Amino acid sequence: MAAGGLPVPERDNRAMLHVGLTFNKKPESGEAQDLPDDFFAEFDTDDTILAIGRALESMGNRVTLIEADEEAYGKLRRLRPDIVFNFAEGIRGESRESHVPAFCEMLGIPYHGSGPLTLGIGLNKARSKETLIVHGVPTPRSVVLSGPVSDIPLRFPLIVKPIAEGSSKGIRNDSLVRDIDALNAQVRLVLSDYGQAAIAEEFMPGDEFTVGVLGNEEPIVLPIIKKNFGELPPEANPIDSFEAKWVWDTPEKPLNMIACEPLPKALAREIRHVVIATYRAFDCKDWARIDLRLDAEGRVNVLEINPIPGLLPKLEENSCLPRAGHEAGLSYAELVNAPLYYALIRHDLLHKAEQKAYARLGEKLEAVRRAVPTFNTPQGRRQLEELRAIETPRTSRKAGAA
Repeated sequence: MAAGGLPVPERDNRAMLHVGLTFNKKPESGEAQDLPDDFFAEFDTDDTILAIGRALESMGNRVTLIEADEEAYGKLRRLRPDIVFNFAEGIRGESRESHVPAFCEMLGIPYHGSGPLTLGIGLNKARSKETLIVHGVPTPRSVVLSGPVSDIPLRFPLIVKPIAEGSSKGIRNDSLVRDIDALNAQVRLVLSDYGQAAIAEEFMPGDEFTVGVLGNEEPIVLPIIKKNFGELPPEANPIDSFEAKWVWDTPEKPLNMIACEPLPKALAREIRHVVIATYRAFDCKDWARIDLRLDAEGRVNVLEINPIPGLLPKLEENSCLPRAGHEAGLSYAELVNAPLYYALIRHDLLHKAEQKAYARLGEKLEAVRRAVPTFNTPQGRRQLEELRAIETPRTSRKAGAA
């Protein structure tokens, strides 16, 4: 039977490495009645789930699709894959992103990506800010609010968000507020629609960036992506709202919402420094994406960390990590397999994988590491263009589903 309604091709049990792909699938239309229209924004479509599965198969792996629903623990216990590629956001609770890695640790199954503690802290914006502050990483001042207030020790304008959501859930165009009445209206909305506290933080008026990271001991900082809010309608606020991601920017009318262009050397250097400091402060594993914004003085501030970054397969869908991978010379399949490659090394499982394919991928990732720091130079641009032409060997395999 297909997981989450996905088609199940015939399995090929000859593959050397069995990868369990955990995910949460967006429900069919009509299944989300009486819920906010962004309630399932973190979940993924069949197209994305299958694209990730095909990418993992392309390296000679046998892939089993495992929907991270209430039966996930039993599926993992029964299947016991060699390693889990964890792409699941979790179905409920403030620690929902931690569920799959916690199950894996309980069962002794290796998994890719960060552990339960990192994922739990990363989802909670208040706990994330405390971690950043302890490690000396700059982040906008903020206050957690559980109800309306008459005063607030922050400077307007403020941006109001649910305390424990991702994918811009609960962040609307009017989440940017300029007075106490508008603030209280947004706090009430978060409480009623999402059943959780709100976090209000000082709005950073400068440019916004997002940066992908791959690896562990010596992580690769991928080319810096800049958000192009000038593409939004005139009435839009310059924020990465739900409308900016999912309403105004559509496949039918795509906007050029992200750009990868040379930055001043000092700014690029500061961004990379802050990104690595954040990655290490959270003890991230294998991959992550970090969102940043400049304050009025041009200083880099971290907005949040995404230890399970999005992987929409089409570049025109403006998924930031795939775009950064493309700019670094990595194909979609190579980008998907890169964090798995680093996880296989961590778990001493690389010998079980397709040797030729992953050896070539490792060589290419090392070349990316050398080229990306020179991204601002013509020579670095040429190197990344040359890397784009190098393809990792692929082996076709069939995927099954739990």
